[in-house]
Amino acid sequence: MGSAMATLPKFDLEDLKRRMQSSQAALKHELNGLRTGRASASLLEPVVVEAYGQRLPLAQVASISVPEPRALSVSVWDKSMVQAVDKAIRDANLGLSPTVEGAVLRIRIPELNEQRRKEMVKVAHKYAEEARVAVRHVRREGIDVLKRLLKDHGMAEDEQKRHEGDVQKATDHAVADIDGLLAAKEKEIMQV
Repeated sequence: MGSAMATLPKFDLEDLKRRMQSSQAALKHELNGLRTGRASASLLEPVVVEAYGQRLPLAQVASISVPEPRALSVSVWDKSMVQAVDKAIRDANLGLSPTVEGAVLRIRIPELNEQRRKEMVKVAHKYAEEARVAVRHVRREGIDVLKRLLKDHGMAEDEQKRHEGDVQKATDHAVADIDGLLAAKEKEIMQV
C-alpha cells in the first residue's frame, strides 16, 4: 500500500465552473447591497438581527415590502424583536434610518447625489475586479493541474491542450457574466 508515487491530481472542469459561478454569486450579493436610490428588498439582505440568542438574517424575523419606489416597509413578526431589528438596520452601515410604527419599520430611501453615485460605481468596479481575480485564480489552479498531469504522464498533450481550451472558455464566460452584472449595476446606479 505504501506506494512511493504521488497520486496524480484529478482534473474536474465542472468543479472549476462551479467555483467560478460561486465568485459570480458572491458578486451578485455584493452588488445587491449597493444602494441605488430606488427601494429594493435586497437592500436589507446583509442585515443580521440578534434574535433568540442567535444571529438571524432579517428575512427570518420579518417580512420586507416595497410600498412605493423610494420606501421600504419591514413588518416584524414578533413585537419583542422590533428594537433589535431597528438596531440591526441602523448598524448595518447601509445609511438607512428606520421610523418605528408599532411592529412596522418604515424606511425612506434617500436620493443619491452625483458624487455618491460615482463613489458607488467605483465600489461596484472594485467588487467586480475582486470577482474577476477569483475567477482567474480558479483558472490558474485548473491549468496547473493540467500541466502537472502532462508532466507526470497522466494525460496526453493533445488532451491537455483541449482541456486548457475548455478552462479558458469557462473563464471567458464567467468574466463576461461578471462584466454584464457590473454594467447593469452601473446603469442602475447612474439612472436619476
